[in-house]
Amino acid sequence: MIPAIDSKLPNVGTTIFTVMSQLAADCGAINLSQGFPSFEPPERLIERIEFHLRNGANQYAPMPGVPGLREQLAMKTARLYGRAVDADTEITISTGATEGLFSTIQAVVRPGDEVIVFDPAYDSYEPAITLAGGATRHIPLARRNDGFDFEVDWEALHSALSDKTRLLILNFPHNPTGAILTAADLNRLAEMLRPYPTFLLSDEVYEHIVFDGTTHTSLLSNDELWERSFVVSSFGKTFHATGWKIGYCIAPPVLTAEFRRVHQFTTFTVVTPIQHALADFLEESPDFHLDLSAFYQRKRDLFCRLLEGSRFRMKPARSTFFQILDYSDISGDNDATLACDWTRQIGVASIPLSPFCEAPLEANKLRFCFAKDDETLTDAARRLCSL
Repeated sequence: MIPAIDSKLPNVGTTIFTVMSQLAADCGAINLSQGFPSFEPPERLIERIEFHLRNGANQYAPMPGVPGLREQLAMKTARLYGRAVDADTEITISTGATEGLFSTIQAVVRPGDEVIVFDPAYDSYEPAITLAGGATRHIPLARRNDGFDFEVDWEALHSALSDKTRLLILNFPHNPTGAILTAADLNRLAEMLRPYPTFLLSDEVYEHIVFDGTTHTSLLSNDELWERSFVVSSFGKTFHATGWKIGYCIAPPVLTAEFRRVHQFTTFTVVTPIQHALADFLEESPDFHLDLSAFYQRKRDLFCRLLEGSRFRMKPARSTFFQILDYSDISGDNDATLACDWTRQIGVASIPLSPFCEAPLEANKLRFCFAKDDETLTDAARRLCSL
């Protein structure tokens, strides 16, 4: 007898990013859907990978990560956020930010626990919560200025918090809306959480891509929140190398110990030569990330300028490398249908916002990735302006 599969995730299909990238490939469309750059990592970083590939760095790395890389991250964290962290007991290298997020959720969430996410929410959060036996509570971000500015709905969050709230997941700079948090926001959050036994998981993979003179405010910078926080970030977003799948989790010692109990059986360890190369590059070029915001702001500004004659409405993104476009003046179709139709019809793929939300999204908006070379952005904008 062949056993039947009783799915643990019966309501989960193929992620929208896979669907849209495959459709773009099938149609020969410009892929502004999935968030990956069209340019290469720094040449010096690639050189260091080649060096370590040929010089003995091809076996297992230590389970928490290469010591030199964790030490460089500790120094970077101190410089950027004023947080002194111990490389041995508070930093773990993960297989991309996704594994860092997954391992954190598995480490702290128990059956019956509630986990709060803010919609639009990255689609990997809820499946991980479900696998841990938790229940996801969705709180829509509040929308201002014709729906282009998103922010935490503090009253809704206050109403949702309870003794059952095991974890609150934050994603700022926010994908897909570009929303950011301020120091005042973190202080307000700290005050609100004091009565509750709630952990924080902060997805900060776009920490170095914030625009218009604003800087990222990390949970690492808030003393009170730090005590209950897992902060996850990504080398892929910073070094234009999303395919390397290397991230990291920073958390206090007790939380890190629990994180590693799961991490060691989720992935055990992460690709060794790239870890050594990243350690070398961070030591040689500790300020590389400082140019990232200006680099992507130029991309954002170009893309928005090229669309000025179109029928789309927009407000330049505040962070990340995604631009939200409102198509209300072009079509009344729902976003998922339109994203597929336009991929086929004009050859430009985007991401609908509805898969990020539990409740139907009222606004007619699509997300476009502008982490592309200028020629690609120009061609894509020309096609979008034809609508």
